[in-house]
Amino acid sequence: QVQLVESGGGLVQAGGSLRLSCVASERTFSSYVMGWFRQAPGKEREFVSAISWSGESTYYADSVKGRFTISRDNAKNTVYLQMNILNPEDTAVYYCAADPPPSCSGYGCYRAYKYDYWGQGTQVTVSS
Repeated sequence: QVQLVESGGGLVQAGGSLRLSCVASERTFSSYVMGWFRQAPGKEREFVSAISWSGESTYYADSVKGRFTISRDNAKNTVYLQMNILNPEDTAVYYCAADPPPSCSGYGCYRAYKYDYWGQGTQVTVSS
């Protein structure tokens, strides 16, 4: 069982930045596709970003493209989400998710059901 622990959420003003981190308990982390999803109150969980096991392929929702950057450090079992130019519409609970092999690729990684393991979430609140 893979455990994922997110951190880095908080309250920030519009235009500001935050960096989320997600640490995985398994050393096999390096073979997983990792994703970030978010859920705002009263809304469904939505895809934010994903990264292949090697880090060579990254995927972004249109709403965050150009503002958010996903990266990973396999030596530290950690995936990051750098969020810049935040706006109030980015307010949500952000979840880290892991998809072990055989993993998704391309648009398949946008689907929450592809991910087997989830963190507990970290709250991001952007004030206007």
